[in-house]
Amino acid sequence: MPAEAITGARRLLIVQVAGLGLETARTAPDLRAALDGLACGSLQPPFPAVTCTAQATFRTAEDPRTHGVVANGWFDRVSHRTTFWEQSAGLVAGPRIWDRYRERGGRVALLFWQQSLGETADLLLSPAPVHTHGGGMIESCYSLPDNLYDRIAEQIGAFRLRHYWGPLASPRSSRWIARATAAVLSGAAAPAPGLCLTYLPALDYDFQRHGPRHPRARRAVQQLAGDLRLLRAACEAHGYGLLVWGDYAIESATEGALFPNRLLDEAGFLRPRLVAGRRYPDLHASRAFACVDHQTAHVYVRDAADLPRVRELLAPCGEVRPAPEHAGLDHPRAGDLVVSAPPGRWLAYPWWRTAREAPDYARHVDIHNKPGYDPCELFWGWPPGSVSLNPDRVRGVHGLAETGHEACWFSNVLPARPHTLRSLAEATRRLLETLP
Repeated sequence: MPAEAITGARRLLIVQVAGLGLETARTAPDLRAALDGLACGSLQPPFPAVTCTAQATFRTAEDPRTHGVVANGWFDRVSHRTTFWEQSAGLVAGPRIWDRYRERGGRVALLFWQQSLGETADLLLSPAPVHTHGGGMIESCYSLPDNLYDRIAEQIGAFRLRHYWGPLASPRSSRWIARATAAVLSGAAAPAPGLCLTYLPALDYDFQRHGPRHPRARRAVQQLAGDLRLLRAACEAHGYGLLVWGDYAIESATEGALFPNRLLDEAGFLRPRLVAGRRYPDLHASRAFACVDHQTAHVYVRDAADLPRVRELLAPCGEVRPAPEHAGLDHPRAGDLVVSAPPGRWLAYPWWRTAREAPDYARHVDIHNKPGYDPCELFWGWPPGSVSLNPDRVRGVHGLAETGHEACWFSNVLPARPHTLRSLAEATRRLLETLP
């Protein structure tokens, strides 16, 4: 059934909500009220259940084995370097679900999605600060057309990167994105797109800091509900249908972090360099390294003869399996082994054991240089101005995708009831074929 027949909508807004799990949707009255009247369903995320993998899966309707985004970051076997949170759309292989829609003349906007620079879209908005040689930073956003960000900032104020990630990260970033999205739908900043995809991170911060059942988490849900009410009003005012989907469910951290790289270091597989008393990983010389991302890690092993020993060594960190044993994950970027933490546990990237040995970047928000995801960046540390080195402060985790870790979707335009993110993306592709 065409979207127009369901809602009268001739356009579509797609809202990805970080951390919108099925359990949160079921137990949050403010959220249910904000989405009242929409069809809804559970949603099985791809594995690993992390941002970049989910976004790549949705925009292509393919598994990681096809689109290649096996996590938020991975180890490059040629350069011997890790790459986290890279922004090139070229990292996501495959046709996009909106390609045929654009071929027919439809306009597409992509707002605050990872790996969006150079994407096949007509409007783009993404954080793109400039780091100066003196250690400072010029805050800005990449935009297409070039003046899109400036026009939006004139209406709602500048985007503040400190509210998007780090110790000061808060739902204020999500509210700014919601307001910017409403401005795009209105056509006030540029000709309005027929399809707009946007991202709301309101839940991600305090759910990870405090856990999904903490009062601060409930407050974040209330703030998300306000963002969604704002966007529903914009959809109704400008003739857009609505699809809201969660990328993963955040669960409570019931026990402490696990440290696969410490095990590899102790056994001699990870080779550190001692520089000014600090231990940096020598990934050129290391025989094995765990590229850690929330509750999962891709483990890269140089010599296949070492695989049985490394697998045995990492068993205390959870389930250890070859990447091809995970459905849809057999891609050259994937590790030789993949570690999945037990429910309620997560994997931390450090290989050092004392604060004195920690690399310089460990005390800073440095998402590109750290060879693993670091949720400790959400907390202040010591000395003042630094971030925490204490993983025990993290109370919410995600990354697993089995039963019990479902996300969810809400919509007033979907005629189907998809149960996986891939099938949701495919249903959206078919829906776009009905739009004028």
